[in-house]
Amino acid sequence: MTRLLALLLVSLLAGASYAAPKTNRKSAEGADAEKSEGALVPADTDLIDIPTAAILDYGGYSSRTRFYSNGGIMEWLGFGVFQRLNVGASMNVDRLIGTATPVQLTRPDLQVKFRFYDGDRIIPAAVVGFDGQGYLYNRPAQKYNQRQRGFYVAGSQEVGVPGLHGNVGMNISDFNSNAIFGFMAADYNIRDKVLLMWEWDNLSDWNDSRINMGFRTYVTPSFHLDFAVRGVGQGGTFSNGVSRGAERVVNFKYTGNF
Repeated sequence: MTRLLALLLVSLLAGASYAAPKTNRKSAEGADAEKSEGALVPADTDLIDIPTAAILDYGGYSSRTRFYSNGGIMEWLGFGVFQRLNVGASMNVDRLIGTATPVQLTRPDLQVKFRFYDGDRIIPAAVVGFDGQGYLYNRPAQKYNQRQRGFYVAGSQEVGVPGLHGNVGMNISDFNSNAIFGFMAADYNIRDKVLLMWEWDNLSDWNDSRINMGFRTYVTPSFHLDFAVRGVGQGGTFSNGVSRGAERVVNFKYTGNF
């Protein structure tokens, strides 16, 4: 699997067809157009679960809310605190929606993302970051069934077709074991109206890897709505009895500037 990840990364670096460095998914010309027309959508800093190489602009902020299984809600807040540096926090609440009890909060987690390269005709834009947010918290074990991404490096590039982006990266979620995982994704932007998304996450062990699929619709230039399915084709249960099967999620995100 490590060789597969290395091959995928080399292929993206060497074979990607350049259209524009993925500086918030817009070239410098696109950024000027955004200022003049006010109609282009903000950066897609993440897809369903996977981070891209896009970041919030300096002075920018975002609020993202995910509705997931069993009435749970997960909330993220992100800020462009310096040029190239984003900082944020997240927290999930189980059983907030519906009649199930008790409502249970999980500790807040931290996100940091630094864009160290804007990309060129050969090498994709690249970021390094940390994400402490996992999924499906296992309270008896006091850990997430789907572990946090932890420390990661990710690259993104437009490939072949205008609007089609490839995203690839590696992460270490647990420094005690030093196990290296990988992730890859593709997304296709249709005229800043709809974004089609596909992900293959947690690449290390085939049984624990996840395929996620969905689409994003841009309701306004600042607000988008996602519909996605996580863990397509999976089955079984985790140690606390929670299903490992496919999970439908709905995601809202608002992006603005101070």
